[in-house]
Amino acid sequence: MKIVIPGGSGQVGSILARAFQARGDEVVVLSRSPEPAPWRVAAWNGVSTGPWMAELDGADVVINLAGRSVNCRYTPARRRELLESRVRSTRVIGEAIAAARRPPKVWLQASTATIYAHQYDSPNDERTGRIGGAEVDAPDAWRFSIEVARAWEQAATESAATLTGTRMVLLRSAMVMSPDRGGVFDAFLRLVRWGLGGAQGDGRQFVSWIHDRDFVRAVGWIIAHEELAGPVNVASPGPLPNAEFLGLLRRAWGARLGLPTPRVLLELGAWLVRTETELLLKSRRVTPGRLSESGFEFEFSEWSTAAADLCRRWRGNTE
Repeated sequence: MKIVIPGGSGQVGSILARAFQARGDEVVVLSRSPEPAPWRVAAWNGVSTGPWMAELDGADVVINLAGRSVNCRYTPARRRELLESRVRSTRVIGEAIAAARRPPKVWLQASTATIYAHQYDSPNDERTGRIGGAEVDAPDAWRFSIEVARAWEQAATESAATLTGTRMVLLRSAMVMSPDRGGVFDAFLRLVRWGLGGAQGDGRQFVSWIHDRDFVRAVGWIIAHEELAGPVNVASPGPLPNAEFLGLLRRAWGARLGLPTPRVLLELGAWLVRTETELLLKSRRVTPGRLSESGFEFEFSEWSTAAADLCRRWRGNTE
């Protein structure tokens, strides 16, 4: 297959590109700042049509991951960038597919599990999950993230409605855990290694996650299963409270000490490094309803086994 990944130069895109190339697929990453990679990288600006459109003509799959990193403070200028980089790139992908003589059969469009409400009591699947934004205890930054997610999905849905012959799937992905440096697992593990891997805030907030190998397998499964269209939660079936999540990570690493971090210190730390606390403090209790119903089986459904594998591979990367 030929698989085109707009915005695929980040961690998640690299995970997918590496896996698809290893199995023999032709992989093309579209990047605003092309750099040498084991796969082909083509230039685009994520805003307007151009020569890059030829890559989609005759491709089998397009996986659009484009969007500015959320690892920043949500200033007015950054908010505009976060929203526009997602909506405009999604719309131009839709235009490119519509213009292709041989359009891709599958369009996987990045979304986020953050679209669901901050809640502790019940899990969110695609059918019964509660879309967030109206929670009385949610900070403004959290509501903004949901507004971005909804606009992102709306742009994809409206574009897909004009297409014939291309199935569009919204990937409501949880945090993808891989041993790659600079990723979210690396950040959590750094805290554990420094003795700071205790509960964050009150530790009650649920953490939704997916092991990188299950993420790759799930994306491949979605591509192959034509009945899957629209929103699909890409998350393990085992979300768990933050305190338990970090406790199991400490055990997998062999760390005895894990100092907790109260919310006020998390807020201060986020301000100092110019980011937001949403990733740590929002309760994301997301489950893979449609994936499981379609017959997909997770290799890593429990965080304890996933954490052990990731720690082993992280250590292997440093040897």
